[in-house]
Amino acid sequence: MEENLQTGRKLRPVDLARAHGLSTQAVRNYEEAGVLPPAARGENGYRAYTPGHALALAAFLALVPGHGHATATAVMRAVNRGACDEAFRLIDLSHAQLAEDRRTLEAVQRALRDLAPAPGTTTTTATATATATDPLGATGTAADPDGARESEGATGGGPGGRFIGPLARELGVRPATLRKWEAAGLVRPRRDPLTGYRVYDAAAVRDARLAHQLRRGGYLLEQIAPLAEQVRAAGGLEPLEAALGAWRARLSARGRALLAGAAELEAYLRAAVK
Repeated sequence: MEENLQTGRKLRPVDLARAHGLSTQAVRNYEEAGVLPPAARGENGYRAYTPGHALALAAFLALVPGHGHATATAVMRAVNRGACDEAFRLIDLSHAQLAEDRRTLEAVQRALRDLAPAPGTTTTTATATATATDPLGATGTAADPDGARESEGATGGGPGGRFIGPLARELGVRPATLRKWEAAGLVRPRRDPLTGYRVYDAAAVRDARLAHQLRRGGYLLEQIAPLAEQVRAAGGLEPLEAALGAWRARLSARGRALLAGAAELEAYLRAAVK
């Protein structure tokens, strides 16, 4: 490939640099990094680039927006050493990542659509009195006073909230699952000042429902936690629609950037085999 690229009119580093608003040092750095194939040297020791090098630089710069600097560099290095299959494998990984990101966005949108408004529930005086009499419960501990009593005996949650047992039954999960989600940062219940039990207000119920929907879609806790934080930061689901729209736009822009990069790389490959 290098032999074919050394033919054609000679270009100076400044010629390549000006075409893309770069410095001549940046062009030299790209050559040293393997993004450009080695340039021939004149009798004066100066680099002599060719139109092939210009195509290589254009391909690299077009690959960066869709693949990122590291992957674009790796792709060009592979191409320049004749390992095109490796370059194509790296490109495939970027497309696969974009497809996965699109699936994640679609899962989030489905989860948000499936979320009904989270109504608060109130507890009766009898319930509040009963739960206050034994804050640790038969199997509770000082570290986690909820124990089995929180899961099984508590039916309310005070004004504007509910305890872990009723919420777990509503979602069809075990109370231990809700505790695990809390530990992972997916949901943040408050504590009842009398009993020490977890109380899920409307926002916490919303977060639990969102986590439940995404877990059913196969998403990991560490994937859900950032979204839950976004929902909380946005103040609910409705403001998040703008963020989802921006996310969708970024994915579309990345998809188009991948196409643009592929076109420039193909032009470089065609020139290299002539």
